[in-house]
Amino acid sequence: MQGGAVIYMGGKIAVSMMCADITKLVSALETFERCEIEYLHIDVMDGVFVPNLQLGTDYIRQLRRCSRIPLDIHLMITRPEDKLDWFDIREGESVSVHYESSCHVQRALSRIRQLGAKAVLALNPATPISVLEDCLPDLDAVLIMTVNPGFAGQVLVPQALGKIARLKEWISSLIGRDIEIAVDGNVSFENAKKMREMGADIFVAGSSSVFMRDMALEDAITRLRESIE
Repeated sequence: MQGGAVIYMGGKIAVSMMCADITKLVSALETFERCEIEYLHIDVMDGVFVPNLQLGTDYIRQLRRCSRIPLDIHLMITRPEDKLDWFDIREGESVSVHYESSCHVQRALSRIRQLGAKAVLALNPATPISVLEDCLPDLDAVLIMTVNPGFAGQVLVPQALGKIARLKEWISSLIGRDIEIAVDGNVSFENAKKMREMGADIFVAGSSSVFMRDMALEDAITRLRESIE
């Protein structure tokens, strides 16, 4: 404890808002602030890059008015470099674009940083970490998808755990600064512990942990904290 606040030495939690019960949203946001959740993870899907439609620009604007927690905006959309200004990106937020979504990914990363946000590059399960080599100077974090993006409730792609460990080692050997590793997909309590051991720093928590139906929200957050300490 320091100054009455709990200091967590483990990983950070980004709660997946697509899994939140919209009828209990205000109560959930109050719980997230009380539990010092680090990010609200916003999945934006266009029905083209992934076969689903999810949270849009108005939802994001309203969510900012409801909570002080920084947003972690995950753009699962084609040509994100042409659409970043739609989202009124704020300083201190985090924005992920997919390597597979554009042939001008560095243009998107540069624009995200110009807007004062953390630039994150997301990789689908089958995309090798070698594609990051010439992008590392432009990055604040890498998002490893541990399921194929588009839907909650999927099963972990088993190769993803080794991928996290290889990326951690590779980053350490290539550059002289920290780049955080985020993970997204089937982040259960058990999987989160393994992901942390492999080197993950940020955990996108959805229906496999924080939003489990048979567990109170605060209890689920506490258990996930224990898994990633």
